[in-house]
Amino acid sequence: MLTFVSAIVLLFAGYFAYSKVVEKVFVVDDARKTPAYTKSDGMDYVPMSWWRGWLIQLLNIAGLGPIFGAIAGALYGPVAFIWIVLGSIFAGGVHDYFSGMLSLKHGGAQFPKLVGEYLGSTVRKVTSVVSIVLMVLVAAAFTAGPAQLISSITPITFTMALVLVFGYFTLAAILPINKIIGRIYPIFGAILIVMAVAIAGALLFGTAKIPNLTFTNMHPGELPIWPLLMVTISCGAISGFHSTQSPIVSRTMKKESEGRKVFYGAMIGEGVIALIWAAAGMTFFGGTDGLQAALAAGGPAGAVNEISGTLLGTFGGILAILGVIILPITTGDTALRSARMMLTEATSPWINPDKRWVVLLATVVLGAPMFYLSMIDYSFLWRYVGGTNQFVAAIMLWTATSYLLREGRAHYIAGIPALFMSGVVATYWLYAPEGLQLSYGVSVTIGLVVVGGLAIFYGMKIVQSRKESVKQVVPKTTY
Repeated sequence: MLTFVSAIVLLFAGYFAYSKVVEKVFVVDDARKTPAYTKSDGMDYVPMSWWRGWLIQLLNIAGLGPIFGAIAGALYGPVAFIWIVLGSIFAGGVHDYFSGMLSLKHGGAQFPKLVGEYLGSTVRKVTSVVSIVLMVLVAAAFTAGPAQLISSITPITFTMALVLVFGYFTLAAILPINKIIGRIYPIFGAILIVMAVAIAGALLFGTAKIPNLTFTNMHPGELPIWPLLMVTISCGAISGFHSTQSPIVSRTMKKESEGRKVFYGAMIGEGVIALIWAAAGMTFFGGTDGLQAALAAGGPAGAVNEISGTLLGTFGGILAILGVIILPITTGDTALRSARMMLTEATSPWINPDKRWVVLLATVVLGAPMFYLSMIDYSFLWRYVGGTNQFVAAIMLWTATSYLLREGRAHYIAGIPALFMSGVVATYWLYAPEGLQLSYGVSVTIGLVVVGGLAIFYGMKIVQSRKESVKQVVPKTTY
């Protein structure tokens, strides 16, 4: 289990070392008042402690994502450990930090508004539509599972369970953040953390051997690592969904220096959870063949239930049931809330977003398609979530890059991950069944061409930024 333990250590090292680099590049100033105070409204802008914000952020960005995605990603073998570690430290952590801190810098602005500020109005319009669609897909994809489980263990029908879940979604979306989310999320966060720690303990002190990374077992199977692994394990490495959630917490922060703990720290926490469940998937079923059979038989929820119940007994079974019901719901409710915030912000030039009826109407308008889509096939929804999710991630990284170029700071900490994720997205949509379905070789070739073109454009922007900075230097005048 050397690879697994080393990966955990590297994630913590990344937080204690690289997150400070990222914070230094951004430049925080605790003397500036945050939107929680300058825009306090008792609804979305409410000051909260950093640890509560961290737990809310972890639940917002996680849910079952780092569990289901990591178990599916375990099919690629121990190479998944590499992606989770490198992705979390150099891509996901940077992505989440800048999405939260740029939102805070711009008064708690939603993700599409940030895109418009740094990438232009055209990209903003596209991003607004894609982001809201992503929220609808995520909420729908994470709702059917809990409703099915509720209907299977109680007399409640599946449809009634959906109605109850969406009733909660509506309340969570329209009530002040400190009334429901701020109060119950710390409890739900504890469930997520206890599940992961308990499974990690069972793996470390059990008899089963966690596979190490070697050149012979890096990638069992025929599926190409690039770009499928980067789309399969998104929430445990980098996920565009996170950029839509960070503004929820940025509106509650008391000071700027809390951003490193809240945003970058939550991403590292999610990476640790993903590592644990990826290791469980590789270990418990005796290899990738056994895991594939388990996923075919019961899906990710069935695999989680079997792992938890066997390794942890009755306690694990209860945790699994609570997790599979509660954690997806914590993703769906904030997806609806952030979608509501995006829609009201987009229509603010014509409609006052602070009116209660506007908030309720936007929630109903977005909740209706979420409810409808939750009744169709989960796997169909999830295929579209993956590619759309990473498209949003790439856009956020380019937004951060543009901001750093404008400020004359170390833009490469966002620019290099942006190029990488652009290649992932381009290759995926060319190759995937829900995309153009081109051959793998053609997809990779075109994907590399896209990256090359973006790299040239990025280089031109660097040169332009340097020229503009030189022009801004006022020469000394001799009198």
